[in-house]
Amino acid sequence: TLNFLRQQMKRPPGRANLSLADLVPTETGPEGHIGAFVVSVHAEDEVARAERDRDDYRALLLKALADRFAEAFAEQLHELTRVKYWGYDASEELSPEQLIDEQFQGIRPAPGYPACPDHTEKATIFELLQAQKHVAARLTEHFAMTPPSSVSGLYFAHQESRYFGLGRIGEDQVERYAELKGWSKSEAERWLAPSLNYTPEETS
Repeated sequence: TLNFLRQQMKRPPGRANLSLADLVPTETGPEGHIGAFVVSVHAEDEVARAERDRDDYRALLLKALADRFAEAFAEQLHELTRVKYWGYDASEELSPEQLIDEQFQGIRPAPGYPACPDHTEKATIFELLQAQKHVAARLTEHFAMTPPSSVSGLYFAHQESRYFGLGRIGEDQVERYAELKGWSKSEAERWLAPSLNYTPEETS
C-alpha cells in the first residue's frame, strides 16, 4: 500500500486541496494505474580509488557524473514508459526544449519531495521492484538510497497530473496518517516534521 498526504492550506474558491491519490481514478485503462521505478549508477569503486589516490578533483567529478547519469537515465526511462512500455502517450513527439519544459503527459514524483515528503514510502517501491536484487540498490535505516547516485519514484499517467507542493499539514491528518502507517503519532511527527503546521508536544 502506498500512502499519500493531502494539502490543507486555504485555497481560492473552486481550487481543491491536492493529493497524489487524486491522480489514480478508479476507471479502467492506463490512467487507473500507477508505475514505479528505481535506477542506480554504481561509481563507488572508482570514487574510492580516486580518494585513495588523493585525487579529490577526480572523486568529485565522478560523483557529479554519476548523479547526472542517474538522473538522465530516470528521464529516459520515463520517456520510454510513456511512449513504449506503458505506452499511454505513444504518439508523443517532443523537441528537446519541450522535454525540458516537461510538456509531456504524466509526472514521476519521488518520496521525500514536495508532493510526498515521507521518505519511508521508498520502502514500498524498493520492495515492489525488488530493487536490491535487480539494480543492487538498497535503503539505509534512514531511508537514504545507496548507491548515492540513485533515483526512485512513481509514475502517474493522468492527463491532469502536475507537480505540486504539499505545504503544511495539520495534526488531524498526521494522526490519521499514523494510523494508516501503523505508527505512533510521535513517529509520524518525526518523519513529517518539515511539513507540520504545529509544534509537536515534547515527549520524555
